[in-house]
Amino acid sequence: MFTISKALFTQCTVSFFFKPSLFYLVFLCLTGACGHVHDTMPEDLPFNIDIKEPRWDQSTFEGRARHFFMVTDPRNILLGPKVLDEAKTIVDNYRNGVRTPGLTEDKLWKAKYIYDSAFHPDTGEKMVLIGRMSAQVPMNMTITGCMLTFYRTTPAVIFWQWINQSFNAIVNYTNRSGDAPITKSQLGTAYISATTGAVVTALGLKSLTKHLPSLIGRFVPFAAVAAANCINIPLMRQRELKQGIPITDENGNRLGESTKAAQQAIAQVVVSRIGMAAPAMAIPPVIMNILEKRAFLKRYPWMNAPLQVGLVGFCLVFATPLCCALFPQKSSMKVSSLEPEIRDHILAKNPGTEVVYFNKGL
Repeated sequence: MFTISKALFTQCTVSFFFKPSLFYLVFLCLTGACGHVHDTMPEDLPFNIDIKEPRWDQSTFEGRARHFFMVTDPRNILLGPKVLDEAKTIVDNYRNGVRTPGLTEDKLWKAKYIYDSAFHPDTGEKMVLIGRMSAQVPMNMTITGCMLTFYRTTPAVIFWQWINQSFNAIVNYTNRSGDAPITKSQLGTAYISATTGAVVTALGLKSLTKHLPSLIGRFVPFAAVAAANCINIPLMRQRELKQGIPITDENGNRLGESTKAAQQAIAQVVVSRIGMAAPAMAIPPVIMNILEKRAFLKRYPWMNAPLQVGLVGFCLVFATPLCCALFPQKSSMKVSSLEPEIRDHILAKNPGTEVVYFNKGL
């Protein structure tokens, strides 16, 4: 039973003429119509959302790009331990069927991407800060900017190529697969080989471009990074090239392991990594070559490095997620393109299978 004070009754009577909406609201309350408000409020979030998969359709470039913009968001490295642990609790509770009060779908996905940005997907351990995908843009913009700025002397070339490959080694180790773990000997071999390849390429091209226009010399770091990626990634994933990577049908049922699939996966990753570096190492040199001829940089030469880093950072913010999205994370290959023994094994057990799927890595 509702009771209304004299003051409220007087206010509602006056509002009938001047604020009909207020009178109508009181009328609904008196008649019990507002009792349905609670009935129409959203219920608890159901447990049928598949948070093992990305939020957006990964069969389209747009869906993959939106996913990787979230994964590589550099703002995530600023999140403190409390926020990260809260996100982990939300994700773990949802996976275990434990309800979190007030949880909405948007909040769930936000927590999921925060969790993915800091915790290893296989081990669940908190990853080293500079090895996280969210650290790719700030770390690479600093290192790449310095490589493009300090490229004229041999000690500077060696130092920054070494720093770059050391950072790559940390990233590769931090994001190592639980299914195909990287041993310390593999990591060391890849690290030494990639660093040597990058330094040799950089110094060799540097000597060849001495008598060419200065703009050509600015592209030497990019060539060195591209060469290092072609060495580093295959060496880091040599186990996959020898033993193959898991391949599945469209429903995720494991069908075996294929070295052909590994070759395609690694080739796609190399192309993506070189693509990430291309805009950041190709566009800023052209701009800086023009700016250095202007009076501004001649008057303030100390602005060279900050400008390089800023230009590189702007390019990487877009290039990193867009190049990660070039190929689907769940890549595919026709059964007819597999090794004969794997192909025959699959067709013997699953005659209708035409395409297999595999995780290409990052």
